[in-house]
Amino acid sequence: MNKKPKPKPNYYWSILTMRCPRCRRGPMFKNGNPYKSLKLSNIFDMHENCPVCKQKYDLETGFWYGTGYVSYALAIAVSATTFVAWLVLIGVSVDDSRIFWWLGLNILLLVVIQPWLMRLSRVIYMRFFVTYDMDYEKTKPVELH
Repeated sequence: MNKKPKPKPNYYWSILTMRCPRCRRGPMFKNGNPYKSLKLSNIFDMHENCPVCKQKYDLETGFWYGTGYVSYALAIAVSATTFVAWLVLIGVSVDDSRIFWWLGLNILLLVVIQPWLMRLSRVIYMRFFVTYDMDYEKTKPVELH
């Protein structure tokens, strides 16, 4: 009897749902909602290893420092997107203060989505070092040396 192989989880959906990069099934964070706890110290409560494939998330001491660059790039992308949307929908003029309204609303948006952006930056950064493994059940997890 042939066992049907498990379907390959979608790459982008696994990023948005913050799943393990190796198996794309196990959650990276203990609490799926970064806004559930209002304590900022709980934003990064991660499993030590993936519950599904046992991939270690903290690959080495100081591993997560690189996520600052990813978070910065995501914030720039959000700002550029909101600016283009503002430019198309409302417009920018030197005769009034519309640009300052965009700037204020953009800052507010970035503050509100910051917990999600910080988690997303960890998920994306992890994918630079750990790739999808179809045979994750039979192979060893990735380790940095």
